[in-house]
Amino acid sequence: MATLKIEGEDVVVALTALEQVGALMGSVRVPRASVTSVRMTDDPYRELRGLRVGTGLPYVIVLGRMIFSAGQDFVAIYRTRPTAVIDLAPGSQFARLLVSSPDPAVVAALAG
Repeated sequence: MATLKIEGEDVVVALTALEQVGALMGSVRVPRASVTSVRMTDDPYRELRGLRVGTGLPYVIVLGRMIFSAGQDFVAIYRTRPTAVIDLAPGSQFARLLVSSPDPAVVAALAG
């Protein structure tokens, strides 16, 4: 399962080799300074917007990018597990990161 972590000054969504194949891309790394807000949701599928590039099976798994008119989100969603929604500053590679079952300590560090 994708792992959300903080490495130095970066926020990293680390993917396993199989997840990288499913997402059609490698792990994601963004500067911690670009995080504008963090919140949790129990209904991650309501957060999805745009066209998926990657793997998706509704209410089972969504891995990859969601491309929409104003940019793209990175998603690693499993079933209906609690999901961190991390908003990023304009100009970042992604508008948001959505990661299921994150470590509560990492979410608290990003929110604080």
